[in-house]
Amino acid sequence: SGFSKHPGLLHLLFFTFCLIYAITIIGNLLIFMVTVHPSLCMPMYFFLRVLSILDVSTASIIVPKMLVNFLSEDRSISYMGCATQLYSVIFLGATEWYLLAAMAYDRYMAICNPLRYAIIMNSRVCVSLVLLSCCSGNVVSVVQTVWVFSLPFCGPRKINYFFCDIPPLIMLSCTDTSSYEKQIITATVLVIFIPFCLILISYACIISSILRISSAESRHKTFSTCSSHLTVVTLYYASGTLIYLRPKSSNSQDTKKVLALIYTTIIPTLNPLIYSLRNQEVKGVLIKIIAE
Repeated sequence: SGFSKHPGLLHLLFFTFCLIYAITIIGNLLIFMVTVHPSLCMPMYFFLRVLSILDVSTASIIVPKMLVNFLSEDRSISYMGCATQLYSVIFLGATEWYLLAAMAYDRYMAICNPLRYAIIMNSRVCVSLVLLSCCSGNVVSVVQTVWVFSLPFCGPRKINYFFCDIPPLIMLSCTDTSSYEKQIITATVLVIFIPFCLILISYACIISSILRISSAESRHKTFSTCSSHLTVVTLYYASGTLIYLRPKSSNSQDTKKVLALIYTTIIPTLNPLIYSLRNQEVKGVLIKIIAE
């Protein structure tokens, strides 16, 4: 049903999210083009390219269908289409959670072990971390999708959401889902909190190293290389946790829709802005490319 409760806003929402989707595609494409520049061959920029691919993929799975639903009377989605969308969203989301943890580890190695950084964070290690993130995301997605679609759906077939996700789907089940909700909470802890704890540990070590730097200017410069990543982690983990930690809570579905919008459409748009505006190297290469 998406946002059909507000028929007077559908056209405005269509143009708004059309613009957001265009900015997402253009912004992430620019980040990808900038980070393949020979002067940006550090592991951080390799991970940033992968992050851009994940963001574009997430937005492309959700936003085009949502735009069609804004203007169409037929807002249906097939059973297999719904399962595919759920699998894809969970896979990309979980992969990004793990990737953000890998990016935190990269920053830890760059700041706390600068002399060994190039040796430890070689191309094979970087590719392995990305593949491990993807494999972990795939396992999580397969398990969650199979669990959701093993539930009996014998009641209304109206999904009070703008895409197929766990919270609105389990609300359609005509059986007791309390045990399944516990499984989701367990999965949320494993998928979100374990990577988040690894990020916290990495940044605890990073902050400890930064505080030992005598020059205030050097401390500021070093911390600025981490500020973009910290901003994205805060936005991404906060919204994801609020959505999945209580999948069938008494919270308003409209609240969950807003959180899901932030999680799936707004953050992919903000990521290129956050990383480009706060990174002098990215801005410098971008200016060079535009000037050429």
